[in-house]
Amino acid sequence: MTDITEFKAKDGSKVYLSPILDLFNNEIVSYNLSYSPNWAQVEDMLMQAVKGLNKACGVILHSDQGWQYQMVAYRQILAEHGIIQSMSRKGNCLDNAAMESFFGRLKTECFYGREFNSREEIVDAVRDYLDYYNHRRIQLKLKGLSPIQYRKQSFK
Repeated sequence: MTDITEFKAKDGSKVYLSPILDLFNNEIVSYNLSYSPNWAQVEDMLMQAVKGLNKACGVILHSDQGWQYQMVAYRQILAEHGIIQSMSRKGNCLDNAAMESFFGRLKTECFYGREFNSREEIVDAVRDYLDYYNHRRIQLKLKGLSPIQYRKQSFK
């Protein structure tokens, strides 16, 4: 599942996060941080995700109907790697609820009560949080394990 969210620094500058969330174990399997929402950001995030992906594994990648996900180039990358595209119904944010929930957690746990003076500070904070989230942040629905611990245990 994928989407893009925005963060704003005290100086007014912005940072955009484009991650892919694996719904099996809630792991962020790839992401890109950019100072503007653009195709290169989404392409980089997608190419990170498809490295080493087994075409036969039946991956479905869900998104909203954002312009990035409607581009021919986006659809071509998915097709070349055997990924099935899924998109939310028009005007229905509930179809992307898991991603919005992740963004809410990220903003609460990483940003609540803190001020970031520049976009560079935001980039550092988000990178640190995503590392923490994937490797050390336990989740009850993952039997008290972090996303990566859960994946490793599941495939033993």
